Amino acid sequence: MRRFLAVDCGSTTTKATLFAEQADGAFLPVARSEVPTTVEAPVEDVTIGVRSALADLERQLGVKLLSPEGVYTVRVNDVGVDGFYATSSAGGGLQMIVAGVMKNLTAESAERAALGAGAVVVDVIAIDDGRMPHERLERIYELRPDMVLISGGVDGGNIAHVVQLGELFFTAGIKPRFAPNTRLPVIFAGNKDARKFITDILGPKVDLRIVDNLRPMMEAENNAPARAEIQNTFMNHVMLHAPQYRRLTEWVSKPIVPTPTAVGTALQQLARERDANILACDIGGATTDVFTVIDGDFQRTVSANLGMSYSINNVLAQAGLTAALNLIPFPVDEDELQDLLSNKMTRPTSIPETPSDLLIEQVMVRLALRLSLRNHHELVTELKGVAKRRYIGDIFDQTPSGQTKLNMLGIDIIIGSGSALSMAPRREQAALMLLDGFEPQGVTDLYVDSQFLLPHIGAIAGGEPAVAWNILSNSGSIIHLGTAVVPAGPAVAKFTPLARVDITGDAFHRTCYIRSGELTVVKLPECGTYNLTATPSSGYNLGPGANRPLQREVQGSLLGVILDGRGRPLQQPNRPIERYQHLLEAYKSIGAYSDAVIEDFSRRGGV
Repeated sequence: MRRFLAVDCGSTTTKATLFAEQADGAFLPVARSEVPTTVEAPVEDVTIGVRSALADLERQLGVKLLSPEGVYTVRVNDVGVDGFYATSSAGGGLQMIVAGVMKNLTAESAERAALGAGAVVVDVIAIDDGRMPHERLERIYELRPDMVLISGGVDGGNIAHVVQLGELFFTAGIKPRFAPNTRLPVIFAGNKDARKFITDILGPKVDLRIVDNLRPMMEAENNAPARAEIQNTFMNHVMLHAPQYRRLTEWVSKPIVPTPTAVGTALQQLARERDANILACDIGGATTDVFTVIDGDFQRTVSANLGMSYSINNVLAQAGLTAALNLIPFPVDEDELQDLLSNKMTRPTSIPETPSDLLIEQVMVRLALRLSLRNHHELVTELKGVAKRRYIGDIFDQTPSGQTKLNMLGIDIIIGSGSALSMAPRREQAALMLLDGFEPQGVTDLYVDSQFLLPHIGAIAGGEPAVAWNILSNSGSIIHLGTAVVPAGPAVAKFTPLARVDITGDAFHRTCYIRSGELTVVKLPECGTYNLTATPSSGYNLGPGANRPLQREVQGSLLGVILDGRGRPLQQPNRPIERYQHLLEAYKSIGAYSDAVIEDFSRRGGV
């Protein structure tokens, strides 16, 4: 039976998983290892961490994976594998500066292209970004990116500002983060009429690559060539100069790809197979990535200062103290809250000691998801600056260009990843964090990537797409938490019916109501398929439109069907005692904490 090996070299840990084909043809993860990543001084050799992880897999399974030169990729019995794939975000991942003439037009298109290619955008430079020329110059000079993407101007348009950007980067004379004695890769994806001038200015000084314009016309965005060149440059230039990555590139069956790119590949495959719109997140210690695949269009954003350890205090600063306190079901002293979060920041690998500490950390997860989704909304938009044809009937409906493409009523699947979600003591806690953080509407399936397999699956898809889909379907790592049914509509008095829900299956029938202010769970056997019919009350929408019923199949899951009538945005009573009771009812209904813990929280809140 075939075996495939995948490694993800993260910023702090290197994760390796071996997948093996079973007698029934399913590919399952049979062993997993996690060790510290070794790209920082004094080691500065990524292969040491990789070899350590693979040696651990060898000990677990009694197989031979490591050869004197790297990895056996020709398999004979218990020696070697049929394919070895790798992803990387080590050393801070692929770090890029992007530039454009207009911040909300070409610079934003460049940022979308870079993020979609798996980069961390360290700064966005634009002629109208509000900075003086010397301030832009100082900022560029002090950064040490892996790559630069320059865009600007529609084809056939004015080239003066585009040339000005080229001169700015020429003057800055920046060097790449790795191998500073080499030329910095710079990709130009702007006005084709400016190519000769950009080549004359930057060609002698940088490793210049020219691709098709990101915005060939104001009404169109073409970021595929820029994304492809970013990934190609990452594989064939940046990786070769990173600490001993050249050696790792000789071991793998396909080129190393940025971890976010691999996650995006896996999500796009899932979206195609399920014919679904997907929202996913990866919440880490310092950053939170949000991914969407909407009508086949993949987008990613990085909230580089929203995380659960190194930047947890920034989550509080951005969300506000009131927002945090409104999600805690008992009184908390403000200084104690600040101290708890500061301890987490200074000791990022620590874990909560008490249930209340755990609850507070999970409140911060909710806030980080909300803020990151807001950032995603701002970047995943229709093209800005596009002229719209107006008719006399539009006089009272003058919607501007640049509206968000993300409609929560159209999201079919939400997937959570990252330790705070994947390693939550109870899966019910992960479900509630996704519900409260992303506030889905309509009918949405909630999942959690319990073993961080999405990067591995995306990497394997580059060489063995059928195997990748097999793993995604059969591994059991992507756990189906439940199906949320959430009516969208106006706020009304508590207990007002918002929708009727009928669930039927083999020897199973249940009729229930979603009521304002309530969260209830309908348990279903996990192995079955059920028909769900939801009929909204007047003025409410479950996806097909206001007042229109919805019918769809739902699969059995860990929790079943979650009926959420708490409103969007989440509605909280103003009086503290009532708010504590409201929060505790939701925690208890979904089973987020044990009865003893709920009783303790209740006592502390005076409920």
